[in-house]
Amino acid sequence: MMILHPDFDRLQKRIETYGDTAIEYQTRLTAIPAIGPENGGEGEVKKAAEIRTILQELKADKIEEIQCTDNRVADGYRPNLLGYFNGKNSSRKIWIISHMDVVPEGDRNLWDQDPFTVRVDGDKIIGRGVEDDQQGIVSSLLAAKALREEQVLPNYDVVLVMVADEETGSKYGLSCVLKRKLEEFGEQDLIIIPDAGNADGTMIEVAEKTILWLKFTITGKQCHASQPELGINAHRAGAHLIVKLNRLYEQFPEHDELFDPPISTFEPTKKEANVDNVNTIPGTDIFYLDCRILPNVYFNKVISEIKRQIEETETEFGVKISVDLPHSEPSNPATPHDAPVVKALQIAVKAVHGRKAKPMGIGGGTVAACVRGKGFNAAVWCTNKETAHQPNEHSLIPNIIGDAKVFAHVFLQDF
Repeated sequence: MMILHPDFDRLQKRIETYGDTAIEYQTRLTAIPAIGPENGGEGEVKKAAEIRTILQELKADKIEEIQCTDNRVADGYRPNLLGYFNGKNSSRKIWIISHMDVVPEGDRNLWDQDPFTVRVDGDKIIGRGVEDDQQGIVSSLLAAKALREEQVLPNYDVVLVMVADEETGSKYGLSCVLKRKLEEFGEQDLIIIPDAGNADGTMIEVAEKTILWLKFTITGKQCHASQPELGINAHRAGAHLIVKLNRLYEQFPEHDELFDPPISTFEPTKKEANVDNVNTIPGTDIFYLDCRILPNVYFNKVISEIKRQIEETETEFGVKISVDLPHSEPSNPATPHDAPVVKALQIAVKAVHGRKAKPMGIGGGTVAACVRGKGFNAAVWCTNKETAHQPNEHSLIPNIIGDAKVFAHVFLQDF
């Protein structure tokens, strides 16, 4: 049975005073665009240095940096930070895993201000990355700050982990950390990932769909637009294939109410430039498809159907179509609904918010896949507005404060 620690009320009241600190931390971190090289950025080194400074300000018992070699960035590596806060008992650990990298701002004209300069509007903190995933970073830091200022020890050791490369596959992030530090993770540990949630904090993510990103390259024959008979329009064939692929929704209609949305999704997203001028028919056209496939859908059947549609398009338009796989993540076994980490979060959410949180699945990918793939149970939880990757992304100060309270409650539980 989990018993509420008598010092929680002190921690909770302390955290309620941290509104200005939440703004300060968000402002410091947002000013450092930690964008991966796939998206034209320099990586996370500067942001990791700022987080290290904050961990030092909080007097973490140990700060460790795991550097993963990546010659695509100027510094030659991607950093991953671990801040340790010792507890009364070191037989188990509570891991809070957030990510430092953010996506680019997209169309800057859709933002009301510079995406990398925080703007505060009432309870809103606005800027790229403030919700995805700086809310997780900041709320966990505030929970640790309260422990220090109230001189309260958690029941077990707490490790705040801030990883790189979550947005583009985690090869240089948590996957690298797990290779180097796997022996530190225990089956009885609690692993919490504050990177997905809902508006009232009642969703505990325990399962994810298979992620499949496909790159389609259509090759035709370039020519002058006034003489289309001399060429083969790759753009037309690509547009036709995009529409054709929408049939995947009809061909794989399975539902699983654990997930939101409860279906597999197949969405065309990125489109690469083809020709620079209007009066040239493109000989090459490239687009991407983002697939999120339910665990109960046979993966190979999806691939076979996509290949069939490619072959039909090649025959109809006289083009050649190649497919590359920029990124994929198979769905791993779900965290059981009665796992200790799920129960701990349910107890904390009930204590802080008076609400009942329930296990659910999502289509978005998080680093929980890396953890579950190693055989450990992980729960993804936070309270958010789901503005990730959007213009004017924002995080609510009450959500940051509330999440910090939930983490503090978990830190004091005996599980």
